[in-house]
Formats: sequence, C-alpha cells, structure tokens
Amino acid sequence: MTQPINSEADFEENVLKAKVPVLVDFWAEWCGPCRAAAPILEELSREYEGKLSFVKVNVDENNILAARYSITNIPTMIIFRGGQPVEQIVGLRPKKELKGIIDDVLGAK
Repeated sequence: MTQPINSEADFEENVLKAKVPVLVDFWAEWCGPCRAAAPILEELSREYEGKLSFVKVNVDENNILAARYSITNIPTMIIFRGGQPVEQIVGLRPKKELKGIIDDVLGAK
C-alpha cells in the first residue's frame, strides 16, 4: 500500500531512515500519467511487501522535497536505499518494466 508523505519530517522518517528500500512516487492530482501509474504502483506495493516500501509525494503540496530532488517532470519515481537515491524513473512506465528496475535494485535477478 502506498503511503502519502505530508511533510519533510514524514519523508525523513519513512524514506531516509527506512530499514528497507523505498520507492518514492512524485506526483500531482492534475497529472494524467500520474493517475495512470497509481494502480500499477499499488499492485507492485502488494507484490514487494516487506522488501520495498512505496510512498507518494504530492509535488504541489511538498514543493521543497520536489526541488531537493530536482523533480521537473512527473511522474518521477526515485528508489532510495540507505537514505540515498539509487535509481530514478521519469514518466509512466509499464508494470513489467518497473518490476525489472525494482528487481535490479533489490538484486533479485
């Protein structure tokens, strides 16, 4: 289940200090491709439960976080491991492609 991030403190606790890798979905309500990505990310969050956390950052409500990670296009997904960004995915991608990227990051291949 994807968890919304509502503040920088939430981000620090749920992403930067997380025990497992975290996929952060930078999105906005008005973004069509972001809305199309949401059900794919929900499915993946169930499939990777316990191995990878999923959170959402609304760029309109958290523009400081968006600026910190140089988000200029949405959707943008960044996978963090150990509090550091290790992979960035820009744009809507099919589930199969996202799974391949996630598996690479998690070393599951």
